[in-house]
Amino acid sequence: MCRARHAFLTCVFLGVVAALEGAADARDPQGIAGTRETSTVEDRLRGARQARDAGRWVEAEAAYELALKAADAAWTTDAERAEIAAELGLCELALGMVRDAASHLAQGLRHRDALRSGLARRAEEGLKKAESRVVTFYLGVSPPDAEVLVDGKTLGRPAPTYELFLEPGHHTVRARLDGHTEVVGAFEGHAGKESSLSLKLPRAPERGEAGAAGVGPGRAAGPPAPAARPTAPAARALPLTELRIGGAALATAALAAGTVFLLRADVIDGNLAERDVVFRRQRGWTSSTCWWPNAPEACAEIRDDAAERALFATLGKVALATGAVFGIATAASFLAEGWILDEAPARGGVRVAPSATGTQAGLVLQGVW
Repeated sequence: MCRARHAFLTCVFLGVVAALEGAADARDPQGIAGTRETSTVEDRLRGARQARDAGRWVEAEAAYELALKAADAAWTTDAERAEIAAELGLCELALGMVRDAASHLAQGLRHRDALRSGLARRAEEGLKKAESRVVTFYLGVSPPDAEVLVDGKTLGRPAPTYELFLEPGHHTVRARLDGHTEVVGAFEGHAGKESSLSLKLPRAPERGEAGAAGVGPGRAAGPPAPAARPTAPAARALPLTELRIGGAALATAALAAGTVFLLRADVIDGNLAERDVVFRRQRGWTSSTCWWPNAPEACAEIRDDAAERALFATLGKVALATGAVFGIATAASFLAEGWILDEAPARGGVRVAPSATGTQAGLVLQGVW
């Protein structure tokens, strides 16, 4: 009788425990999944480090690549993913995979301050070696949500700018987006050199506009319209075309420069924010640490970065305001032409479009002059 009672109580206890665990799983499935994924990353890294220390580069490269993919899906920080990417790039460089090595080393060095000093130094040296054997390609795309293909392979998630590492030789870039005309560009890349390209997709014409010029289906064509008589271009009293080109060029250059300055300020601001999180977590800093009389040496670098961020932000705002002034003046010249010359503003002429990448800015002139 006692044995039966003891067995019954044991079953009841196990059932209660199982029910509580099931309820916990239902309440926080993401937390359990995240813990398992984090454990997977740690397991991959353990095996990758063992293979790297033993000189088994093929095994280490495969393990680091799996660890990086697992880290993207797990609850890991940018600093942790940067360390894995840097280690992966060094393994790929040892195997002669210079293009992949350059890409992963650059990914890791975007968060250089979070890397260990030894790893950061080896990653910088490795990136220099890889860049001397590949083409560093900067690409700007507008609109930024266009799909981009390089040599027929898609780049994945759309972005306004790309930094790519390609093999030397001829390359073709294609950008496409619904409602826009597809644009194709090409360039010749040389090892150890940088190349840049900017693609702007114009909007596709509406169906009504495309068919207005032709004859509709099933409709008989009428007699051909008489050819228009050529007219001599009217002489202009003022060199408005030259002034407009110059004004548009200045406005575009100022707007592009302002955009680059503001992007640089935003990058510095992101680095400062991430460094603040790291220092708070690892060193126990507070918001008033750098105001202490005996502030740590790292505070001087933080203050320098903050001053640099403020400088770039100010330059960006001034450049944008200057570009806006030149742009308004250029647009006003079209109205002034009608008032001074007593004629309608020209609808054709020259179009100026800005072109900017991660490191370069310029303009594109289209039209006849």
